Amino acid sequence: MPVGAHELGATATGSYHDPHSVLGVHTYDGGVTVRTLRPLAHEVALALPDGTVHPMRHEYDGIWVTAVDRPHLDAFTIRVTWAPGAEPVELEEPYRFLPSVGELDLHLIREGRHEELWQVLGAHVREIDGVAGTTFSVWAPNARAVQLIGDLNGWDGRGHALRSLGGSGVWELFVPGVGDGAVYKLRILGADAQWRDKADPMARRTEIPPATGSIVTSSSYEWGDDAWLAERAQHDPLTAPMSIYEVHLGSWRPGRSYRDLATELVEYVQQTGFTHVEFMPVAEHPFGGSWGYQVTGYYAPTSRWGSPDELRHLIDALHRAGIGVIMDWVPAHFPKDEWALARFDGTPLYEHADPRRGEHPDWGTYVFDTGRSEVRNFLVANACYWLEEFHVDGLRVDAVASMLYLDYSRDDGQWVPNREGGREDLESIAFLQETNATAYKRAPGIVMIAEESTSFPGVTRPTDAGGLGFGFKWNMGWMHDTLEYIGEDPVHRQYHHGELTFSMVYQYSENFVLPISHDEVVHGKKPLLRKAPGDDWQQAATLRTYLALQWTHPGKQLLFMGCEFGQSSEWNESTGLDWWLLEHDMHSGIQRLVTDLNALLREEPALSELDQDPDGFAWLLADDAEHDTVAFLRRDRGGNPLVVVLNFSPEPWHEHRVPMPLGGAWDEVLNSDAAVYGGSGVGNLGRVDAEDVPAGGYAHSVRLTVPPLGALVLRPASRG
Repeated sequence: MPVGAHELGATATGSYHDPHSVLGVHTYDGGVTVRTLRPLAHEVALALPDGTVHPMRHEYDGIWVTAVDRPHLDAFTIRVTWAPGAEPVELEEPYRFLPSVGELDLHLIREGRHEELWQVLGAHVREIDGVAGTTFSVWAPNARAVQLIGDLNGWDGRGHALRSLGGSGVWELFVPGVGDGAVYKLRILGADAQWRDKADPMARRTEIPPATGSIVTSSSYEWGDDAWLAERAQHDPLTAPMSIYEVHLGSWRPGRSYRDLATELVEYVQQTGFTHVEFMPVAEHPFGGSWGYQVTGYYAPTSRWGSPDELRHLIDALHRAGIGVIMDWVPAHFPKDEWALARFDGTPLYEHADPRRGEHPDWGTYVFDTGRSEVRNFLVANACYWLEEFHVDGLRVDAVASMLYLDYSRDDGQWVPNREGGREDLESIAFLQETNATAYKRAPGIVMIAEESTSFPGVTRPTDAGGLGFGFKWNMGWMHDTLEYIGEDPVHRQYHHGELTFSMVYQYSENFVLPISHDEVVHGKKPLLRKAPGDDWQQAATLRTYLALQWTHPGKQLLFMGCEFGQSSEWNESTGLDWWLLEHDMHSGIQRLVTDLNALLREEPALSELDQDPDGFAWLLADDAEHDTVAFLRRDRGGNPLVVVLNFSPEPWHEHRVPMPLGGAWDEVLNSDAAVYGGSGVGNLGRVDAEDVPAGGYAHSVRLTVPPLGALVLRPASRG
């Protein structure tokens, strides 16, 4: 079969878009022609299964050819002698195999509807026609050529050029003999005629940073969490207890691997009673100081702490211990590292071409072009990938506000209005709706959480009602208001009382998580313990009362690691937490209180069942600014009440009358000022009696001793 000089030359340099039309087996003139690219070979021959050997002649710049008088040829090897007198080696010919990506897959990719994209693109270990190897495929629609480079070919990709699969923009090649652990990259000849070495966007494992290679991997992990997943599918996160322990895996206890954490972190979260952990981003990222929020490997767990299967082991261990796993997910932007997604095929492919839409002024990153179907597909499938392949129970979507508005962090003239003339990013809104709808459809019982700081309407409204479709939204307003409140000198708090109560004005507009996240304890914001004025005792007491407010206020709870024992310095990802503080009663007392709050949350449906229902909450004292005190009622579906009293004054209040929903005896089930928590021990000796004295619109009230900077939780003694 003749081939033109241009095609031979381009194939020999690995710059031809269709190397399969030249190399491999081709029927011609009643026989078959076989070509192979073996640069630097001394002799090359075609070896057939029946023992027949056909010498091949050198045709052009490393391309060898022979013709065989047979109607077809299914199996053969290439026998290569690299130097005179050397023993020949038998090699499989990668270009004899048909494409491994089917027409349906290509159609779905073109349409942006391939919900299991990771099953098709990337590197996949498999066996074809009895030959073991790995298929490599990548979406690069504007590339002129794509080569596979790596350990398998000495980083010379001329002999492993991928073929273009038509208008889909997908390139593919099956490489025999390549398996788990092979390090590789993709060398891409861009539309601008420049070669670029790129990590695989769909790689499921990477080298440990600062190395940037992709690694072939396949999972052999056998999950043991079937019972957890079955129960999760029947579970309603809106009404269930949810207290989330936010963790940066690299600094929780520095030096721990995924396997270490499967023991140590699991035991700690069990002991302290949190229902969930939330991992700050574990997708691969080159710079540790970004805390994972500048992702380069969206489908690859970071290799810093182990392999993908070892991360599966950690998540499985948490599930088997009854602990849910939420993962931070970052679809809003990605970094400009030249070896990653940026200008992937020589053009703005994953990012918007217009810098007014495609570059983020705050973070120096690129913004995904979610209006492009393949890019949207890349991200939607990525959400499904973590939910399905790693069994995570939810995604907390980072920086949602930056995705909703075209003018986010931009001045006039730096942004382009949408097609309707407005500031909303309609493409990103549609992307978020599709992501949430797809995630909930494919993974029953999971939860999608938005970190969203604006008043955008309907964040947690269902998509079929025009909402974004999230399960929860971070209540940033509650966080900012209450932190400002406790930051005031107690003498002045009475003038800021509204910051303590305002959250209930809008509580039922969305489904909320009350977050105290890593962002609140870094960059000069002070650790949570030090946000309040006063001496150590006053700061610890204020923190205990604040945590009691967080756990008893309607909504779910999120607390960053270290806050649960009163970390006294700002978080630093390079040094870890100050665990030695637990040797001191003040800090161990805070930890004990959090443990007891988590136990109370699990025991008392009143603290979770009606979080999103006005019937679950009522003010008892909302305007007691003079005493820096509030009191409120929580109820479960059966109407069973809990009463919460919070005093943010350093003065104890004696004989303080609080309205009560029921008469009779009430047990003091929690007192944050108890000595066991490091408090002063002021309280009510464990029980009080509600009198038939009307107050605040209720027929009963009680005279309480309210401890200084303290919180009380009361429950009817009849239920004790």
